[in-house]
Amino acid sequence: MFNSIQQFADGQLLLINKPYKWTSFDVVGKLRNAFKPLKLKVGHAGTLDPLATGLLIVCTGKMTKQIDTFQAEEKEYTGTMVLGSTTPTYDLESEPEQGFEISHLTDEQIRAACAQFVGDIQQYPPAHSAIKVDGERLYEKARRGEDVELKLRNVTITEFEITRIELPEVDFRVVCSKGTYIRSLVNDFGAALNNGAYLSRLRRTRSGNYRIEDAHEILTLVNTIRELKAAEFQDNG
Repeated sequence: MFNSIQQFADGQLLLINKPYKWTSFDVVGKLRNAFKPLKLKVGHAGTLDPLATGLLIVCTGKMTKQIDTFQAEEKEYTGTMVLGSTTPTYDLESEPEQGFEISHLTDEQIRAACAQFVGDIQQYPPAHSAIKVDGERLYEKARRGEDVELKLRNVTITEFEITRIELPEVDFRVVCSKGTYIRSLVNDFGAALNNGAYLSRLRRTRSGNYRIEDAHEILTLVNTIRELKAAEFQDNG
């Protein structure tokens, strides 16, 4: 697929399968390091939380000018939520802190609760998020215990379906607009059941027309880039 470093400088759209516990910037940094000593522009089109995996679109060279276009496209996710508890971060970056009884919840109630979230909705972002307020990330303020004023965001949920129920775990699939926080969706879903819920697993499976099945493993791609550099250095040497 790639046969020269110049291809990346001219501009490439790279589909990456972001590993668990890597930040989106970790992926970008790994690629930038692989291109050294060339100073290529590298950027991603839509952050994934460290505990999420799946499709991360990365652009290089002249293709970085189109990042906003790719970022604006519809996204699809699959994931697992845990009913009966909440966490401050709405996911497993913090410990469950509040317990709810779940034995009374039926499959029908759980599936029916999805309907109220489909369409144009409003949600608060998590206090522990990368949104900047006064030049500082919200999660930095939250970690210091400061009160954070959260503002409602307008998002669109096109599809929201439950794919497995084995309480306390519930698997789901969501198709949504740019800017949707799945952690917030899960937290609100728990509240809609007069219960609690937090996100335990999340995977981005699609962004626009690009799918996770076509993504590269980051370390494999880095090795390919290094081999191309070595080959070209040899040819020029």
